[in-house]
Amino acid sequence: MAEIETTDELKEEVIAIRRVAKVLKGGRRFAFSAIVAVGNGNGKVGIGLGKAKEVPDAIRKAINNAKKNIFTIPIINGTIPHPVFCKYKAGKLLLKPAAPGTGLIAGISIRPILSCAGITDILSKSLGSNTPITLARTAEKALKMLRSSDYIKQLKKEAK
Repeated sequence: MAEIETTDELKEEVIAIRRVAKVLKGGRRFAFSAIVAVGNGNGKVGIGLGKAKEVPDAIRKAINNAKKNIFTIPIINGTIPHPVFCKYKAGKLLLKPAAPGTGLIAGISIRPILSCAGITDILSKSLGSNTPITLARTAEKALKMLRSSDYIKQLKKEAK
């Protein structure tokens, strides 16, 4: 299980808030769903989902969920070490490393995740679904696929 870090060193960004409805005999009951990214800006990032009757409660729940799901990614000079293409359900995402000064070229749902992770230069293209939850989960899966150059060298040595 991932360690829960203190909030003063974690940056929190709301990816999306949406209103959901449950239809009952007496009418509709509304609630809110929030997706939040948290990260330390130095390679650690987590994505969480929270649902509640009020927006602040949903955001608080999402932040707590994201802190429980923090994972580490390799960052080299503000970008990722290699290109990665990932599919998750109907979402497809392509992440490519970029030269320094390029900036965050990413969609509205992916940008907060990359920003919280500490990535400053990256090229991304979202294909398929544009639902914020699906894109966030696709980005999470893509970032977990990243491997550092040291790890790859170690695997090659073991294979010999």
